[in-house]
Amino acid sequence: MRGKAKSGPPPAMGDLFPHLLTPAFLKRRALIEDVVGIDEAGRGPLAGPVVAAAVILRPRAIPEGLGDSKVIPAAERVRLYDLLVDQAEVAVGIATVEEIDRHNILAATFLAMQRAVANLRSSPRLAIVDGNRAPALPCPVTPLVKGDALHRSVSAASIVAKVTRDRLMRLLSEDAPHYGFERNMGYGTREHLAALDRFGPCVHHRRSFRPVRNCAPLARTAANANAPRPVQAALGLAIPAE
Repeated sequence: MRGKAKSGPPPAMGDLFPHLLTPAFLKRRALIEDVVGIDEAGRGPLAGPVVAAAVILRPRAIPEGLGDSKVIPAAERVRLYDLLVDQAEVAVGIATVEEIDRHNILAATFLAMQRAVANLRSSPRLAIVDGNRAPALPCPVTPLVKGDALHRSVSAASIVAKVTRDRLMRLLSEDAPHYGFERNMGYGTREHLAALDRFGPCVHHRRSFRPVRNCAPLARTAANANAPRPVQAALGLAIPAE
């Protein structure tokens, strides 16, 4: 009698298809049909959610100029974002500030990535995640360091995640105008840290992050007096343009 097969997480893509991850292959092909690229925006900021994007490119509709969103000018990111939403299969997932504080930023990032993949219409055969670690997904998955520079699907995901989160932070700045979220996107800039010292944190701040935890008690702002605007609006890409 045969024993039961052991269950476990899906195998890593690099184990199943090692040739797919060689630098030569990635530079030559840079696209694998039915592969989803996954990346996040917002792991480092002191405020706001972490946003992940999952993108499946169509072979005959790949925008020129894809790359790491951090080095692409803002206006060009928005142009590419609009093309991707129109021409590719795009989904986003969000983990809230509460989830970041309850778990940790890595676990919350993985949760956002899992939600992004769950929001896809199709079921990818393979997933490539930017970075050196990856969440469990329904398909084979592998992390790829500098994936946003090596693989166009991951590059596309980095752009979608960045533009989506930036727009969301501009919305949150209307609830909490003291902190300059529309300029710093929640990162710990000098302006942002000075506002934290003066006003204390608001409900959009990550209280598990040391610069926020060391500040004064919760600020008495409109954002704290009223329910925050729902970040889940971003799940449908319903984020107003700049």
